[in-house]
Amino acid sequence: MEISANTRLLTVIGDPVAHSLSPAMHNAAFRALGLDAVYVALRVTPESLRAFLAMQAATGGAGNVTVPLKEAVEGSVARKTDVCARVGACNTFWTEDGALVGDNTDVFGVMTALEKFGAGKKGERWLVVGTGGSARATAVAAADRGATLFVRSRDAARANAFAAWATGIGVATAVANGPTEVDVAINATPLGLAGHDPLPVDVNHIPGVQRALDLVYAPGETRWVHALRERGIEAADGREMLVQQGAAAFERFFPGTAAPKEVMRAAVSRALRI
Repeated sequence: MEISANTRLLTVIGDPVAHSLSPAMHNAAFRALGLDAVYVALRVTPESLRAFLAMQAATGGAGNVTVPLKEAVEGSVARKTDVCARVGACNTFWTEDGALVGDNTDVFGVMTALEKFGAGKKGERWLVVGTGGSARATAVAAADRGATLFVRSRDAARANAFAAWATGIGVATAVANGPTEVDVAINATPLGLAGHDPLPVDVNHIPGVQRALDLVYAPGETRWVHALRERGIEAADGREMLVQQGAAAFERFFPGTAAPKEVMRAAVSRALRI
């Protein structure tokens, strides 16, 4: 890839962000389509976020957002899509007329990843572990699919606040304090990024679970995915969610251009074999 003064720069921001495979996925898409663009990961702390976003607006920037910045970016963009406002978190941004526009493609990513293995049916009971931006996207997906939602967090106050917010957007939500019978379990925390992380939830605490989605991805898949499969539970890590939300974001960055999903999926698979 030859970079020139005309090359368009796109970024994924977060803290941490070194684990992100968005650069590998998007750069593969750019090469496949012959686009003069490059995508990089930038560590941006919460303290430096305001200055970074001002620079993006001034230079026509675009990109994606990961933990822990999604909610702060949603509150900082000049305009936002309806789904971004509904989630209260932004994972995709671009510039129009000198102003940043925010969107949330995580909802589409979560829902599509669940559908890939037969989840997402009306009336299911979902458990979401976590209360951040990805958990909020999961709650919106649950509301759209008519699911009942349980939330688990190490912070009781955050769990209660999340349950109240999710109920307010139209999904029946309760806090899961102990073992909770559910159909689908979703890890929306960063637990699993490091090999020594504890499991997001003990399999014994989700009796009856049939399917599980770990939004974290890792080479060889995560410990939680392996623990679930050992119990005969269908489970997947976050690579398909990454591809689906990334493809939707790509089509925001390049309106009228279809994202090459198979190329993006292959790039993620290659990276996760390392």
